[in-house]
Amino acid sequence: MRFARLFFRALQPIAPERTAALAERLFFTAPQVRLSPAERATLEQSAPFSLTVAGRRIAGWSWGPGDGPAVYLVHGWGSRGGRLAAFVGPLLAAGYRVVTFDAPGNGASDPGLTSMPEYARAFRAVVEAAGPAHGVIAHSMGGAATALAMSWGLMVPRAVFLAPAANPAAYVDPFAEVLGLNRQVVRRLRERSERRIAFRWSDLDIPALVRERKFDAPLLVIHDREDKRVPWQDGAAIASAWRGAELVSVTGHGHRGVVTDPAIVARAVEFITGVPAPRLDAPITWDAPALERELYRPAERRRLVGAASP
Repeated sequence: MRFARLFFRALQPIAPERTAALAERLFFTAPQVRLSPAERATLEQSAPFSLTVAGRRIAGWSWGPGDGPAVYLVHGWGSRGGRLAAFVGPLLAAGYRVVTFDAPGNGASDPGLTSMPEYARAFRAVVEAAGPAHGVIAHSMGGAATALAMSWGLMVPRAVFLAPAANPAAYVDPFAEVLGLNRQVVRRLRERSERRIAFRWSDLDIPALVRERKFDAPLLVIHDREDKRVPWQDGAAIASAWRGAELVSVTGHGHRGVVTDPAIVARAVEFITGVPAPRLDAPITWDAPALERELYRPAERRRLVGAASP
C-alpha cells in the first residue's frame, strides 16, 4: 500500500484521467477468496447451473426439490455463494429449496470489475431463471444489493440481512485517503464508474432508498456491534428506515462470523421459515443431477417464470 500511495501521488498531477482509470479498476475489483473444505463439500452436493447477465457468465448452485419454495443466499463483497453454506442444511431440513450464486467478478463467475448494481442485476436474473423467492438471506453488500433489486420490483416476501452495508459508495472516501487521491481524481473515478454501470452513486444510499420506497416486507437485521469491516451503525440505519424491521445486535462474531455461528444461522432460518430450525444429526443428501434436469431444462424454466429461457 505504501508503494501504491507513492505511485498514485506521483501520477495524478500529470495524468489525472489515467490515475482515475487505475483507481477505478482497483476500487471495483473484488478480492478472491477460497472456500473451506466444508463449504466445497456442500457445493459438491448441489445442482450447478449458469446463466449470462450483461454478457458475463454467472455461476450458481441449487439444492432441494425443484418444486419447493426457494430461499436465496446472497454473498457480500469479495466473497462467494458457497460461504453461506451453513444455511443450506437447516433450510433443506425445513423443506425449502436453496439457491445461491457467485456475483459478477467473484468466485466461479466471469472475472472483471463489479459493483452493487451488478450484484443486484445478477440476483434478479438468477431469480427469474430459478423461480420466485420465498425469502432471502444476504450478507454484507449482498444485503444492500438485495434491497436495490427489491426497489426495481423483485418480490422478496421475507429477508434476513447479516451485517449489511448501508451505502457502499461511501467506501470510496477511505479508499481515496489510503491512496492519497485528490478530489479531481475521485470525481473522475465516480464519473467513469457511473457511465460504465449506468447508475448514479447517489442512488446507492440504502436507508434513503428504503424510506423513499416504504419497504414493509418482514426484515431481520443481525449485526455485530464490534464489526470492524461494516460498522454496526449501517445495519441499524437500514433497520430504522425499514418499516417493522427487527434489529438484533450481537458481539464476538465480527463481520464474517455472523454467517457461520449456529445460533445466528438458526435464528435466520427460523425467521425465514416461521418454524424453529431443525437439529441436523446427519447430512442431507439428494439427487443433484436429477434436480438439475428438473429445474434448469427450458420447459421447467418457462413454467417457473412464464417466459422463454434465456
